[in-house]
Amino acid sequence: MRIGVLSDTHIPTRAKYLPAALFDIFAGVELILHAGDLVTMSVVKELETIAPVEAVAGNMDPLELVERFGRKKTLTLAGFRIGLVHGDLGIDRSKTPELALQAFADDHVDAVVFGHIHRPFLQWKNGVLLFNPGSPTDSRREPRTSCGLLTLGKTIEARHIYL
Repeated sequence: MRIGVLSDTHIPTRAKYLPAALFDIFAGVELILHAGDLVTMSVVKELETIAPVEAVAGNMDPLELVERFGRKKTLTLAGFRIGLVHGDLGIDRSKTPELALQAFADDHVDAVVFGHIHRPFLQWKNGVLLFNPGSPTDSRREPRTSCGLLTLGKTIEARHIYL
């Protein structure tokens, strides 16, 4: 199973539109995961033209998106348990990966997908994949914007794609 992964799109505050390259990168995926800070529902509607979307709300999302998506969810996909959370769980952004993992401490997940820091991150910790795709629209201090792809087969594989 191929899954497109993104976070922190911040439309229309940081960008007016999703990058066209994102539609090419996600062509053929079976699902898209958005790890929060959509800011507007139009992002989900655009992504749904590619594939079904699972999302969570982030700290910049209005109440309607929080109510629609929630702040955390656990998905079972191709036999793997994937935790999805934005990651705005503390003041110190350097601790975001660890806090995202802790959010699923009782859920026995195989991977945690998170956002918030706008920085690509991929690390295995205690047998759990921690994956942040970065942002396709707002690179902050990173040299380029990015998104990610997860491949679920016999194992979980993750990679970043730079736009």
